[in-house]
Amino acid sequence: MPRYRVEFKPAAQRDLRSLPAEITDRVIPETNALADNPFPPGAKKLKGWGDVWRIRVGNYRVLYKIHPQEMLVLIVRIGHRRDIYR
Repeated sequence: MPRYRVEFKPAAQRDLRSLPAEITDRVIPETNALADNPFPPGAKKLKGWGDVWRIRVGNYRVLYKIHPQEMLVLIVRIGHRRDIYR
């Protein structure tokens, strides 16, 4: 299976920089793994958000869009579960 490109929107880059280092160390490998499989076990398509998917990393969520024609996974937001859906 061909690999997808993983890119971060500017808002997601800001979110990532604002996370504690131990959370960042857990989130980065999970986002990189989306290049091999953009639909990992536990990934869910969010209702009412268009074509946005989410993966869980502990109490944090990574929201992303998949562009299959361009072989691109675009990370939209990263944040704590209590704040990310607002």
